[in-house]
Amino acid sequence: MKIYLVGGAVRDELLGRPIKERDYVVVGSTLEQMSKLGYQQVGNDFPVFLHPTTKDEHALARTERKSGQGYTGFICDFGPEITLEEDLLRRDLTVNAIAKDDDGSLIDPYDGQKDLASRILRHVSSAFSEDPLRVLRVARFAARYKEYNFTIAAETWHLMQTMVANGELKTLTKERIWLEIEKTTQDKGLGHFLHTIWRLSALDDVTPYIPKWDEAAYDKFQSALSRLEKNDELDGLAQFSLACYFSGTSLIQLAQAKRFKVPNIYIESSKELITNLDLLSKENKTPDDWLIILQNIDAWRRPEKLARFCYICSKVSDNFRVLCDKLTQNFLATRNIDVQEIIAMGYQGKAIQEQLKLRRLKAIQN
Repeated sequence: MKIYLVGGAVRDELLGRPIKERDYVVVGSTLEQMSKLGYQQVGNDFPVFLHPTTKDEHALARTERKSGQGYTGFICDFGPEITLEEDLLRRDLTVNAIAKDDDGSLIDPYDGQKDLASRILRHVSSAFSEDPLRVLRVARFAARYKEYNFTIAAETWHLMQTMVANGELKTLTKERIWLEIEKTTQDKGLGHFLHTIWRLSALDDVTPYIPKWDEAAYDKFQSALSRLEKNDELDGLAQFSLACYFSGTSLIQLAQAKRFKVPNIYIESSKELITNLDLLSKENKTPDDWLIILQNIDAWRRPEKLARFCYICSKVSDNFRVLCDKLTQNFLATRNIDVQEIIAMGYQGKAIQEQLKLRRLKAIQN
């Protein structure tokens, strides 16, 4: 029995990046032996175990055979006879197919180190085309390591194009697509990810609510991205909303996002941006204009939505930051206008809302 560190941990270590998690492959062992050693089995489709103390994932070496459509149609074979090289062969990219043993020696049968040095993302074998999820993973890796200027190998790019043209991405579940997008936002790589998907002509399969991602949209997004604050909990939401806005997403197109399992808060935030940003940028706005924006956001009942809207708008440009400060001032001027006071004065029915609107407009004007 031998244990090897594999995948992302080895790749990131060689790139000099911090390691977020460590995964191991176990060669020459069995289910029974792992259990006797205190490992806890957590995988049903293939044998994955948690280390008894570190809780790092340890998987028995395995091979995979395609048995159906999509990324779940595989038959997994494992056992003590499966070699490390066979296990590494099933992986997606050469840079992810490097292993390290316990004395620090690297096992690299598919030249992953060479591709790392050359900054190339290259598929390990033709089995790459059996899993359409790998198209999204390559786009995500290219986005994550954009500062290293990785390129996608020509033969890998051609394979990805063929998979898209053959409709392979249509077999992916909507939940899995969203998970890849969400991971990309965590790396602040959504713009780069969408650009790769756009170049593959795959936006309709992956993000149909984003109609295009040409150079103009990409450049505007990257400019906004530079204004995002590190580790802010709203950054992922901001990336998604800004991507929808810069791509020219319509409200009709945005409605498709729900079908693609995008969380409601992302859809709601994008809708606020699409609906109000042009009005916010209007020259010589009247008190009515300011009031409409605040009403669209539902600011008085949910002031946290106004804060969210202003945070995202402020990333578009410095001018929008100033406009959002003004919007917030108008909200503060109107938030203490009491509906109950209006009712106590004898107003009824529609007259209550009319009086409320008049008072808010007067407060904004003042």
